[in-house]
Amino acid sequence: MKRTNYILLTIGIITILLGFVLMSGEGTTEQAFNPDIFSDIRIKVAPLVCLLGYVLCGTAVVFKIRNGFE
Repeated sequence: MKRTNYILLTIGIITILLGFVLMSGEGTTEQAFNPDIFSDIRIKVAPLVCLLGYVLCGTAVVFKIRNGFE
């Protein structure tokens, strides 16, 4: 793999981790309901960030095949 592939792969992995961090937080317990589990960041933004990271990782792998096996 060339250096560009490793850079794309690293950015993709960091983006995936960022998406999982955005999804994390306190949950609801039996004693108290936490309405923050339904926030827009946790439901809409974080999964899209993870998806972008997976696309970047896939691009890094496919980019290698397109450049040839060196």
